[in-house]
Amino acid sequence: MKGFTAGFADRSRVALYIGAAAIAFAVPQVASAQDTDPAVPDDGADDFAAVPVGNEIVVTATKREQTLQDVPVAVSVTSAETLERAQIRDVKDLSSVVPSLRVNTLQSSANTNFYIRGFGNGANNAGIEPSVGLFVDGVYRSRSASMISDLPDVQRIEVLRGPQSTLFGKNASAGVISIVTRKPQFDFGGNVEATYGNFNAWTLKGVVTGPVTDSIAASISGSINKRDGFIRDLGTGDRTNDRDRWFVRGQLLFDPDSPLEVRIIGDYGEIDENCCAVFNLRPSAATFAIQALGGQVNDPTDPFADDVVYSNFNSTNEIENWGVSGEIDYDFGAFSLTSITAYRRTNAVTNQDSDFTSADLLGRNFQDVRIKTFTQELRLEAELADTVSFLLGGYYFDEKIDQDNELAYGQAFRPYANLLVQGQTGGAISIPALETQIGQIAGAPGAFDGTFFGAGQGFSETYTLDNTAYSIFGQVDIEITDRLTLTGGVNYTHDKKTFTTDVQSTDVFAGLDLPAIVTGATNAGISQQVGGILGVPGGFASAEQIAGFAQAQPQIYQQIVAGVSAQTQPLLGLRSLQLFPPFLNVPNAVEPGRISDGDFSYTANLSFQATDTINVYARYATGYKAASINLSRDSRPTPGDLVAIRQQGLGLTNLTSGSRFANAEESTLYEIGLKADWEYASANVAFFKQDIKGFQSNIFTGTGFFLANAGKQSVKGFEFEGQVRPVEPLTLSLALTYLDPEYDSFNLSAFGDLSGTTPAGVTPLSVTFAATYEHELASGDRIILRGDYHYEAPFRLVEGLPALVVRNPVTGETIDVSNALQAARDFKQDINDVNASITYAMDNGLELSVWGRNLLDDRTLLSLFDSPGQLGSISGYPNQPRTYGISARFRW
Repeated sequence: MKGFTAGFADRSRVALYIGAAAIAFAVPQVASAQDTDPAVPDDGADDFAAVPVGNEIVVTATKREQTLQDVPVAVSVTSAETLERAQIRDVKDLSSVVPSLRVNTLQSSANTNFYIRGFGNGANNAGIEPSVGLFVDGVYRSRSASMISDLPDVQRIEVLRGPQSTLFGKNASAGVISIVTRKPQFDFGGNVEATYGNFNAWTLKGVVTGPVTDSIAASISGSINKRDGFIRDLGTGDRTNDRDRWFVRGQLLFDPDSPLEVRIIGDYGEIDENCCAVFNLRPSAATFAIQALGGQVNDPTDPFADDVVYSNFNSTNEIENWGVSGEIDYDFGAFSLTSITAYRRTNAVTNQDSDFTSADLLGRNFQDVRIKTFTQELRLEAELADTVSFLLGGYYFDEKIDQDNELAYGQAFRPYANLLVQGQTGGAISIPALETQIGQIAGAPGAFDGTFFGAGQGFSETYTLDNTAYSIFGQVDIEITDRLTLTGGVNYTHDKKTFTTDVQSTDVFAGLDLPAIVTGATNAGISQQVGGILGVPGGFASAEQIAGFAQAQPQIYQQIVAGVSAQTQPLLGLRSLQLFPPFLNVPNAVEPGRISDGDFSYTANLSFQATDTINVYARYATGYKAASINLSRDSRPTPGDLVAIRQQGLGLTNLTSGSRFANAEESTLYEIGLKADWEYASANVAFFKQDIKGFQSNIFTGTGFFLANAGKQSVKGFEFEGQVRPVEPLTLSLALTYLDPEYDSFNLSAFGDLSGTTPAGVTPLSVTFAATYEHELASGDRIILRGDYHYEAPFRLVEGLPALVVRNPVTGETIDVSNALQAARDFKQDINDVNASITYAMDNGLELSVWGRNLLDDRTLLSLFDSPGQLGSISGYPNQPRTYGISARFRW
């Protein structure tokens, strides 16, 4: 099965790709993997070939307009033409044209996680901000639903690699994705596109723009995107991983013949989908217990063979996303003032059959997240004496998150748990017998009868998070000579978070102190047996009588202890079924529910224009990401706080230490690069070493998230991006990224000390080859062929699987992590992705395209995790199969 290969790419393959890149760069007929396809011009022209190509594309990566050639930052640009020709159908498809970028949408349609150079996180935990900042027209999107690629008026997408905190603040410790849309035009125009593909996929999107008055222009755009699911759910009879989303976006541009320009944008979108399918990859005894009850799971030996799953109800993904923003630009003399004000709302209601079987084990995994975000940016730019320019700015961020969760047992969980209890005790104990036994031990016979694992028991959760932050930043460019420019920048960011939890557990069994019960049962059994031998009235010996008997008959006493313990100790093995133990809420006497910090970030660039066509640069930059809050049912006090909590008498039954929050990340980058732009070729190369101290590692445990700071994670790497046009109709490009990541120190991971190991989720090598051929006919019509191949060498998806860690049943301390780590090593991802399209573009503006993505139908996994409620079982999210279709587009 593809995707389950073992081992990383052999060194010869790595050397081959690096050698190819080096040879290509040495000959100025090479390539630029900076996606250097031309950008859509601001004047609304539909002739892509009429705008700049190669490194002459104008970008705003440094919050000012510069050509790609002049920007001393590693940045890739994906133009509107590439989005169309490469048939980028979803935001995750960007990975196939930007090798340093990895995009995943996993548990729901509400979250999209981005990774640049191996750094990134998020994982559907609303309290964790991403390390890669996403901006649309200068407005920060703190949590990104996966519909952002549906924008039909995109001008370009810029991917900035490495920390960008100096200009973009706390949300850019690993990089930035900046989506730039086209401004309204004063010439009437637009385009409309309709697509139909396999899985009954159809989309309709378009944009219309034109003048309202001599000084006001407007545009309105929108899209509808629908598709049947590509996974059959034989439990419900429906399909999952479908598409059902729409959005509308309006813009007004006030541009009088004066120094003032005002741009107002409003957008609204909805998603209503059944997502996301999960395959069982490795069964366990728990899986067989489900099947014994009549429940079903997919065939784990080849889950991609039939693309089927089993659920007992469809997932819910109802996401509402809207916002308004206003940008004001005012020029006065040598100065330019910019203000961007924005308010955004995201409401996401999700529900999922999280046992991922047709049995009704978990009857509900409901979440309602409401996010309100206000941002304000103000910056002043100026050019002084032709040799000095500066930028000075401030930024304010205010976000409120309200989150409600419900997780509850279904009707089948009690009989399922009964099978597990019988299996773990060799058939000696059943759930009813366990309830009776524990009631007798507790001195309350019958008190627990019929109460364990009842339908509807579980967690009800409410979380709030208020986050305010502000930044003050500045950057200065000094032209030391005509060819040498020094850039320096600094940013101070202060971040404050206040959070509360109101979590209640109704899981009766999880509220039991099993070690205390086992100790009590053992002592009672010893007392009863010794009392019987001694003929004590009432049958139970006192502590003094037991001590005397043990001294007089030590051998017999040890036999009694061993026999009684053999009967009671199996109860400790049932702690793995205590899924929803009591929760200590915040704030409390020890944990105030507040955290604040601040940080200075710096950048220093030295750029030298060696020739008219070659620019070299050296860059030093630091980055910052604020502390994150663990808004999940696995949020637990730190070890130090747990000691204080117990001293205060606040300790709850089965309360263990974990992570309430993770401290801030601090990143550092050293980079040297070269950018070259010839008439028929362009090339960009970067060598870098990047590290993040305190990297916020977030691992799904099967019921919640384990959030912890790694001491230090680093990566050394090499990137090459190039483009060559050997003949006028043909454009060839190559993009290559080589990464060598390492946990320099990670002593307190979920799996013990991982220092010196390779972080999961990072491919050592990613490569994209692309070719575009455009042939003009005598009629003026054009035939355009586009193809690309994207390869990623095998890599582990996760560090390990927490549920497979062997722990002391009494103390919970880790005993052995080898099985947890090995299970993760058994499943690896590699990617071989081929995409192609052919377009017939008529001179009258009509275009017809036939396209296909993942034409090799390469099937692999996107992520891996412990199956919820099924100890020892492993599950994972599948990638998308082959898709293809036809599109018709008309421009005017």
